[in-house]
Amino acid sequence: MRARRRMGVLFAVAVAALALDTLSKIAAVAELEHREPIRLLGGLLTLTVSRNSGAAFSIGTGMTIVFTVIAVGVVVAILRTARRLRSLPWAISLGLLLGGATGNLVDRIVRSPAPLQGHVVDWIELPHWPVFNLADSAIVCGGALAVLLAARGLQIDGGRVHPQRSKPERPSPPDAEPGARS
Repeated sequence: MRARRRMGVLFAVAVAALALDTLSKIAAVAELEHREPIRLLGGLLTLTVSRNSGAAFSIGTGMTIVFTVIAVGVVVAILRTARRLRSLPWAISLGLLLGGATGNLVDRIVRSPAPLQGHVVDWIELPHWPVFNLADSAIVCGGALAVLLAARGLQIDGGRVHPQRSKPERPSPPDAEPGARS
C-alpha cells in the first residue's frame, strides 16, 4: 500500500509539472511570440519566446532526434526505477524529473519543424542565463533534490546508507515494534 501511495505522489507531481509547463508554453506562444520581450523587475526577469532545437544551453542544435531518444530513455528509466519507490522525497524528486522530461519531450514530438524534431519552447530569461521553461525548472529542482537525498543517504526504497556502515539500513515495517529492524 505504501508503494502505491508513493507512486501516486510521483505521478501527481509529474502531471502537475507537465500541466504547468504545457499551459505556460501555450500562453507564452500566444502572448509573447513575435513581440518585443517583456522586461520585469528592472530587467531581472524577461519574458520572451525562443525555440530550442538543442539541449540545455542550446548545446547540440541539429541533434534534435538524438535528444528525443535520450528523453524517451530518461522517462523509461524513471518509470522502471519507480517500481522500487518507498520514499516520499524520492517520489517528489522523480515526479519533477518525469514531468519536466515529458514536458520537453512533448515539444520535441509535436512542435515544428517535424515530428520527433520539434523545437522546445523556452520563455523565461534571467540575466547572464539561457532562456528556459518550467519543464527545465522541474528537471533542475528534481535533480537538485535527488543529489541532496543521495548525499543524506536516503535511498529510493526508503532505506538509508550510513557512511560508517557498508550495508544499507532498511526501514522497519509499519506494524513493527519501535526500534525493530526488518
